[in-house]
Amino acid sequence: MGAYLFVHFREKTTPDGEQVYFGLSGDGFKWEAVNGGKPVLTSTLGECGVRDHVIFRKKDGGFIILATDLSLANNFATKYHSDWKEVNHNGSPYLSKWESEDLVHWSEQELIKLVDDSFGCVWAPEIIADEENGDYMVHWSSFNTENDPDYTAIYYAKTKDFKTFSKPEILCSKKNTGIIDSNIVYADGYYYRFIKSDFEPNHIMLHRSTSLIGEYERMPAFDEEIEKEELGQFEAPTCFKLSDGRWCVMLDYYGCDKDKQGYIPFVTEDISTGRFVRSDAEFLFPYGFKHGTVMSITDDEYERIKGAFGV
Repeated sequence: MGAYLFVHFREKTTPDGEQVYFGLSGDGFKWEAVNGGKPVLTSTLGECGVRDHVIFRKKDGGFIILATDLSLANNFATKYHSDWKEVNHNGSPYLSKWESEDLVHWSEQELIKLVDDSFGCVWAPEIIADEENGDYMVHWSSFNTENDPDYTAIYYAKTKDFKTFSKPEILCSKKNTGIIDSNIVYADGYYYRFIKSDFEPNHIMLHRSTSLIGEYERMPAFDEEIEKEELGQFEAPTCFKLSDGRWCVMLDYYGCDKDKQGYIPFVTEDISTGRFVRSDAEFLFPYGFKHGTVMSITDDEYERIKGAFGV
C-alpha cells in the first residue's frame, strides 16, 4: 500500500462543515482535497451533522466509517445553550455508520447505539482489530453517571460484524481529570495508545502494552517532545505507518481561529522509542482537516477514489 485516505470534517460555522470529507495522499504528507473540498457523504439522520470520524478496513475487505452524531452548527446555541457541559452530558448517544466495498459506493447512513441512558454524548469513535480474540474493538470517550459523572473516560465494546456489540466497559480512566480521543495502533507485538488528557498533563499522552485490554505503560519520550509545544492546544491523534517505514501521528491543533485549525504531523524513526518529532516542513494540506483518521490504501484504491470524486 503506497497511498492514504484521510476521512475528516471541516471546522466551519455552517452545517456543511460537519459532514464526511475525504483527503488523498500519495505519501502521507502532501494531501489533496477530494470532491472539490466538498462533502463526500452527508448526514441526514440524528443531528444531521457528524464529527470525529474513523474509517477502518475490515478483514473481509470492506470498509466502515463511524462518526460522532453531533452538529454544533445546528444545535450548540439552541439545543445546548452554548454550554459544552450540556453537549457532553446530553449529546447524542448514537454513532453514524456507513459501509462500503470499494470506498466509492456507500450504504445509506445508519444510527447505531452502543450505550444505555447512563452515558452522555458518545464522542470520537475509533476501531482496532483485537489480534488475540479475532474480533474488533470500538472505543470512544463518554461521561457515565454510574462510574464518574464529572469526568470523561474511554469505554469500549466488542463486535464481530458491527451490527451487534458487547456491553460497554471502561478501557481506561484518569483520576481527577477527563480523558478523550483515544487512538490505538498495533506494531511489533505492542499496542500503542494515544489519549488526550484534560489536566495533569494538559496534552496528548502515549502508552503501550502487549495486551489491547490491560495495563499500559507511559512513554516519557513522547512527553518530552509534546511538552516543547503550546500545551492544551492539541487533540484528535491519528497514527499511521508511512511507506518508508517511519510512523507518523497527526495531532489536531485547535488553539487558533477556525480557518487556521488543522493537523500537524509528528514523526518517529522507531515507534518503540515513543519519540515523535514535529515535522511541519514535510506536509501540506489544502485546508484544515479536522478530527479524523488516516487509513492506508492501495494505489488502485487511490485511483478509484480520484476517478469517482476528483481531486
